[in-house]
Amino acid sequence: MSNDDNKPLTRLTDKLQDLKDEFGNRIENSDFETWLKGVKEEVGDGIEMMARRARGVFNPNLVTMQLKDIQSIVLRERPAPYFGTVVALKINNADVGKQMLAQVLPHVTGSEDWHKDMQATLSIVMTYEGLQALGVPQSSLDSFPESFKAGMAARAEQLRDFDVNAPENWMAPFGDKGDIHVGAAIIADTKDKWQAKLDELRDNLTDHIDVDNPANGDVEILIEQDFGSNDNVKNVFGYRDGISNPEIQGSGIQTPSNHDGDPIAAGEFVLGYEGEAGLVAPMPQPEVLGKNGSFMVLRAYHSHVATFNKYRKDNTDSEEEAELLGAKMWGRWRSGAPLVLSPDHDDKELGDDPSRNNDFGYKDDPYGKKCPFGAHIRRMNPRDSEDFILSDVRIHRIVRRSVGFGEVVPPDVIEDDGKDRGLFFIGINAHAMETVEFLQSQWINDGNFMSLGEEKDPMVGLHSGDKGGSDKDSDADTFTVPADPIRKRYHGIETFNTLHGGEYFFIPSLSALKWISELS
Repeated sequence: MSNDDNKPLTRLTDKLQDLKDEFGNRIENSDFETWLKGVKEEVGDGIEMMARRARGVFNPNLVTMQLKDIQSIVLRERPAPYFGTVVALKINNADVGKQMLAQVLPHVTGSEDWHKDMQATLSIVMTYEGLQALGVPQSSLDSFPESFKAGMAARAEQLRDFDVNAPENWMAPFGDKGDIHVGAAIIADTKDKWQAKLDELRDNLTDHIDVDNPANGDVEILIEQDFGSNDNVKNVFGYRDGISNPEIQGSGIQTPSNHDGDPIAAGEFVLGYEGEAGLVAPMPQPEVLGKNGSFMVLRAYHSHVATFNKYRKDNTDSEEEAELLGAKMWGRWRSGAPLVLSPDHDDKELGDDPSRNNDFGYKDDPYGKKCPFGAHIRRMNPRDSEDFILSDVRIHRIVRRSVGFGEVVPPDVIEDDGKDRGLFFIGINAHAMETVEFLQSQWINDGNFMSLGEEKDPMVGLHSGDKGGSDKDSDADTFTVPADPIRKRYHGIETFNTLHGGEYFFIPSLSALKWISELS
């Protein structure tokens, strides 16, 4: 597949031109141009949609990883649009749990054929307690990282999960309020594919579940939550999401330019390969259990979109100013167009173009007058911002597979309708626990790394709003926007995304899933 495969309209035009050259004597030039224009208009929308979906191209000559053994969720981009379901299971009988695992294993998706026609994918992940419940030997359990063994709830201090985000306020079955052992995620680019894959999973679970008394079943369903987004791939706040992901060395996947420099070493994302330092990090043992696996952080947020809309409205004098403030807080306009490339107005064409909407750095915005230092995307990926060492940024990159659930709220709605909507943040990395704990404690809930004092991320940081508190709290709830002739400071930022729970998961390779299912 060539680098032109993300330009299907160009390839179609070239093909038609070849036809014209071959049959030139039979087609008058004016007739051909008229016909070609009609073809472009007829298929243009579909071709442009295909181009927007193209998040990269596949070069088999660059593959050095065992793609067939690596679950697709690690390397495969989320489709657009997307439809799916996340299921959380508790294993009450180890033997039956392994039997269930053996049944679903043929349907779990590897990464080998990611570049072919999109099919519905099934991913299987496990908590430390889940590995225990399935009978993984203690010697293997001991080889996992301490943070993974402790679990997310026990790492609240490191994650800065305090106040409304504290584990005691989480919803069951997360943390100590439940026993999530196995997670299953289905995702597809059409409703039909999604439903077919979901029916397949349900068929494999039916024999092990007690419908009348779920807690008595050998396998218990704790969560079944649908999610999805239309072709605009907007989060519930109405902003395009899931644009920026790192290019992984050895995957064969070449992504559009994203200013990361060279592809990031495979070992930063998949166990058993060299990382950026040239070393292979320790992994769970035996090798069949650890190699080609990874770790996942799942955080379930409830999004207060009406509160966000009201804040924008109350702190500006016009809808245009309100839209600009929202873009400043995110770092992108609703279309996905980055402020660095379009600082004054939204640019839908730019936002729709995957070859351009992530092709930027911050060197030409050293004072943050286009994209503020405290904007969500600049905090989460400082890129080439001044005073940042690119190598440090690279080792803190994560693969994001986040998905939204619930209805998108229009920007003019400022009253909460009480409906459940939000985000499953999904971050994947070979050291996902430590990476996300760093991001939470430093880049999200602190401002010193950007010389912003106590300021926090305006969108996912923990804030107290206008509820009072110390001067330190007041500083933390401030958002600074550099501008001429003087900067603007917005006070009373509220928590726009409340954490309802989360877990640390291991993403076994397909070989590891088979090994676990065959444990005696």
